[in-house]
Amino acid sequence: MKPYVICHMMAPLDGRLIVSDWAQATGHSLDELVEVYDAAHDGIGADAWLSGRKTGEEFASDHFESAAQASAASDRPVHVADPSATSFAVIIDKSGQLKWAAGDIDGAHLIVVLGSQVSDDHLSRLAGTGVSYIVSAEPKIDLSETMETLAARFGIKRLMLEGGANTNGEFLKEGLVDEISLVLFPGIGGKSGTPAIFEGGDEGLADVSALELISADKAGLGSLHIRYKVLK
Repeated sequence: MKPYVICHMMAPLDGRLIVSDWAQATGHSLDELVEVYDAAHDGIGADAWLSGRKTGEEFASDHFESAAQASAASDRPVHVADPSATSFAVIIDKSGQLKWAAGDIDGAHLIVVLGSQVSDDHLSRLAGTGVSYIVSAEPKIDLSETMETLAARFGIKRLMLEGGANTNGEFLKEGLVDEISLVLFPGIGGKSGTPAIFEGGDEGLADVSALELISADKAGLGSLHIRYKVLK
């Protein structure tokens, strides 16, 4: 079993990912746009959200919490730091580049997903900081296995995927996305060379799945909140 995965994103009419590149086209501030996006997020509801390393950098620290010791436990493949947690933030950090000063992000218990090459020293510092982690059996993250572990070991039933272009594309390509939730804002970014909300490399994603409309509702600041079921 795996969680029900909802890919929840925001974009202008041309589907650009980097909000700061197109926010001004809407006539509103970045904070105002994010407020509308977050309202849609809260309306759907989930017990976990997941992002990749680049988004994780926004929440990470330049050091581990001072009490974290390298001698702490470094269990593989899974370490559950807080068995009582009911809300989760999941960050994919394949190479173990990010450091953390706390075991939560805005009150959501932190789970870091890593590749097999990560050192025991890094794992022990995560554990010493109160961070849970999942280590894949290979250097490349096994997303399907990770989803099963999140369900089985952490009890996660609904997960909000809010990744970067490649992370979203990989989840879609592997058939792990059940629903797409898009807050579409009235603006056009048009900046060449910037990523879309899904990227699938040279092969693309056109033949990966079909979509079926669930709902399309007016949202704040002239936006639309569109939800699609992903047909496997």
